[in-house]
Amino acid sequence: MQRKTRLNQSPKLIWFTGFSGSGKSTLANAVESQLFEDGYMTYLLDGDNIRNGLNKNLGFSDEDRVENIRRIAEVSKLMMDAGLLVISAFISPFRKEREMIADLVGRENFVEVFVDCPLEVCESRDVKGLYAKARKGLIKNFTGIDSPYEKPLMPAVHIFSDQETVIFSVEKIIKVISGKLYL
Repeated sequence: MQRKTRLNQSPKLIWFTGFSGSGKSTLANAVESQLFEDGYMTYLLDGDNIRNGLNKNLGFSDEDRVENIRRIAEVSKLMMDAGLLVISAFISPFRKEREMIADLVGRENFVEVFVDCPLEVCESRDVKGLYAKARKGLIKNFTGIDSPYEKPLMPAVHIFSDQETVIFSVEKIIKVISGKLYL
């Protein structure tokens, strides 16, 4: 409580979910930058800073994906205990695991942002060639190809990244979360 009071903000976990290539990281970075510029204490968690360190021992099996998300949720909770706004961008394909995160951090503290984008658009944006490798069988358990993605049923924010600009989407997200950030 002292940290929340000192920082004059209510810690939240803003969780971006969607296919690889949907624009999650782009939007998460833009939202984090805007919130930080607005004076909030924030931290961004994404595949780069998690998979290369804390979770480098995990693969992409269903079990490893669940453990990956569980660890990220625990780290997010610790950061929230420190009073931060945590922005996380992960495919997080399973509804059950996203529900687990909401339960862990408190549903009132969990803001789910669904970055919705048709698979074919995500594939066309794929600069790393991951979808092509998955279609050739070189990458197993790739979400959308040979591993399922369960869309959120009632996200706090629903972004259509193939139809909305980044600026519009960031404004939409900030508008939804802005009333939840103050003590």
